[in-house]
Amino acid sequence: MVLSPGFGTPRTTLTGLAEDLAGRGYVVATVDHAYESTGTTFPGGRLLTCAACEQTATTGMAAVATGRAEDLSFVLNRLTGRHPAWRHAHMIDPHRIGMAGHSIGGNATASTMAADHRVRAGVDMDGTFFDPVPAGGLDGRPFLMLGTASDHHPGGEDESWDEGWAQLDGWKRWLTVTDSGHFTFTDVPALGGQLGIVDPEAPLSGERSMRITRDYVGAFFDLHLRGTPQPLLDGPTPDNPEVGFQQP
Repeated sequence: MVLSPGFGTPRTTLTGLAEDLAGRGYVVATVDHAYESTGTTFPGGRLLTCAACEQTATTGMAAVATGRAEDLSFVLNRLTGRHPAWRHAHMIDPHRIGMAGHSIGGNATASTMAADHRVRAGVDMDGTFFDPVPAGGLDGRPFLMLGTASDHHPGGEDESWDEGWAQLDGWKRWLTVTDSGHFTFTDVPALGGQLGIVDPEAPLSGERSMRITRDYVGAFFDLHLRGTPQPLLDGPTPDNPEVGFQQP
């Protein structure tokens, strides 16, 4: 399992999701993308800052998504190649690799799937498809779109979701969460809640934000990487009134 964070944010913002997936038995790799995070420290102490933050106005966010696709294929090569970089790499099943990302990391998930067929299932958490889903789809591979009800409902301000949905050619779900914000699908609301901080524009509690993200992303991968039936993904449930199933 590979996780890609939002632009300018560190991989640690996806710790809660990573912990839950690991608890389900998945091997999880979270990725700090060089020059795209507030700060990335390499072995030996070299520190890379977010140089790309100053360049996206000219290069565009689509280039970030496709660049990350190359990063993530490199990570998979290093973890599943003949001489893996991780001593426990034998625990990885190269035929059941999934990926999820937040914001541009969600777009990068689709971009990676388009370029690398080793990724069997993907999740976009509130990420605009700056790099569009290919016209030919993703070869029937499953994809979950999980986002804010305010910005990512069908016909909403982010038209890329309507366009991306139309191109997806495999199992797919479009879920929206009421009272959520862009960072709902990360650790930010949970950490803010511990500090007594609540975003008035995204009042969903940190506890509910974390629970919904973990439950639905985990169910998606359990269904498509393990073949375990997941009624949670069949439609709305009384226990999760915030989650809407969209049918454009």
